[in-house]
Amino acid sequence: VQLQASGGGLVQAGASLRLSCAASGLAFRSYAMGWFRQAPGEQREFVAGISGVRARTFYADSVKGRFAISRDNARDSDKNTMYLHMSTLKPEDTAVYYCAASLESRGVVPRVYDYWGQGTQVTVSS
Repeated sequence: VQLQASGGGLVQAGASLRLSCAASGLAFRSYAMGWFRQAPGEQREFVAGISGVRARTFYADSVKGRFAISRDNARDSDKNTMYLHMSTLKPEDTAVYYCAASLESRGVVPRVYDYWGQGTQVTVSS
């Protein structure tokens, strides 16, 4: 199983970014997917999640209305990708963002996620 996160960068407050997570080696539709983030000296925290087939979404309160998670359950496994559209970014959104896969449909804690990507850095300047 491989999860490859990308799309991070340095932006100013108020800007937008889209993160991607390319998944391979797993039955993508069977897994809920999630985004977590970890700032220096902080614990890894849940950001957003999306269930498998029905693609139901759920968010941390801190990002509701600003972030949107989506997924492409294409039959072509090379296109199995999850996205995080981030808008109205704030300096407090600065962190390394990780994508993860879970067999639990609405997991919000890291321990229920089975596979993790390597992380992509998002830095928001004020």
